[in-house]
Amino acid sequence: MKIDVTSFDGQTAGSIELSDEVFGLEPRADLIFRMIRWQLAKRRAGTHAVKNRAEIARTGKKMYKQKGTGGARHGSARVPQFRGGGRAFGPQVRSHEHDLTKKVKTLALKHALSAKAKDGAIVIWENAQLAEPKTKLLKAGFDKTGLGSALIIDGAALQTNFALAARNIPKIDVLPVEGVNVYDIIRRDKLVLTRSAVDALEARLK
Repeated sequence: MKIDVTSFDGQTAGSIELSDEVFGLEPRADLIFRMIRWQLAKRRAGTHAVKNRAEIARTGKKMYKQKGTGGARHGSARVPQFRGGGRAFGPQVRSHEHDLTKKVKTLALKHALSAKAKDGAIVIWENAQLAEPKTKLLKAGFDKTGLGSALIIDGAALQTNFALAARNIPKIDVLPVEGVNVYDIIRRDKLVLTRSAVDALEARLK
């Protein structure tokens, strides 16, 4: 798959051949869904908790005699029916993580990249570098090329000037190639890769 290479402000800088083994698969929504579900579950803290009837600080003495009151029979004020009572079947501290094999994770990343390629939502840059960390300069280039929502993947390390300029722009995420992931790829309209990012991804996923 051949695609044009540009700069962040839209100037042409040649072309590049993308590997069909990484960018040319027929996207499988089930694999992408499984990976996103795994990512979102893994980042949940799992610290939500409520008190059940055994943890409520309230007397356990029988409220009133069993019969003869004309009302319902109750044995404890800690039960969920009463204000201040324990919560029935409430959330407890636990881990939400579940297993996903390395093979599935790798395949899901390939299919996410292929989905963007199939939609024509991949942009290749020569590099992601700025002479000075000016958000206004970077935003002007994005407006010129119509880049409003994008994940930008650079090489092994981000240029400091570019990272500083991009962090104040809404819906623009910048990551080194080691941080590329399915959720961030799918949540943005465009996927922007530098030449070094393409080389690193193909070397990693082939």
